[in-house]
Amino acid sequence: MKLTIIQTGDVPAPLRPKFGAYPPMFQRMFDEAGHGFDYETIPVHDGAAFPDAGKLDAILITGSAAGVYDDYAWLDPLRAFIRSAYAADTPMLGICFGHQIMADALGGDVRKSEKGWGLGRHTYGVKARPEFLGTDLLALSIACSHQDQVIAPPKEAEVFLASEFTPNAGLAYRNGRALSLQPHPEFHDDYTLALAELRRGKAPDEVVEKAVASVATPSHSKDVAGWLGSFLTR
Repeated sequence: MKLTIIQTGDVPAPLRPKFGAYPPMFQRMFDEAGHGFDYETIPVHDGAAFPDAGKLDAILITGSAAGVYDDYAWLDPLRAFIRSAYAADTPMLGICFGHQIMADALGGDVRKSEKGWGLGRHTYGVKARPEFLGTDLLALSIACSHQDQVIAPPKEAEVFLASEFTPNAGLAYRNGRALSLQPHPEFHDDYTLALAELRRGKAPDEVVEKAVASVATPSHSKDVAGWLGSFLTR
């Protein structure tokens, strides 16, 4: 199966020499979880043309420093692409900004949260158990890095992951083919720590220190990656 990665942003410039780009992080994530996908990357944030969503095997929309409220020229075409993929029942996964823009395109409300920065490893309660979610765990711990949040999900979506900080952290859509997460299962711990340190001076010091300490919490990201891969291929 070919997974088409819709790239909507870049790793921050100071971290790029060490950590590379976002698409290889997803490739590594799925490879480590035992999913042998073929990959293509479409850097729409750099002006690449959108493919026909109805002719793709599966879609992944990456994170980005962009917000859904920005005026970048590629955002409205991305919304149209998401609606087209949803109508065509093309398997679609959104992560962080991908989660937010999917919700925005399909009728939800997304804004910069007054709660401020979410950094480090957060723990999310399992509020529903869609078929793909192969666990009896009551909570999942996954890395995150964001200020924006889905404030109100689309009517088409069910919340399956939530925390006090991020009440709409995981959305499963009613067509059974679209799924999104606010946190980042593709992040390894060294990148999670580097991102938190990069926010010093932007996020409050206590938020950064808590984020650094949180990486000691065991991660469920590898398990989540396996479930996400199964969702895309089922």
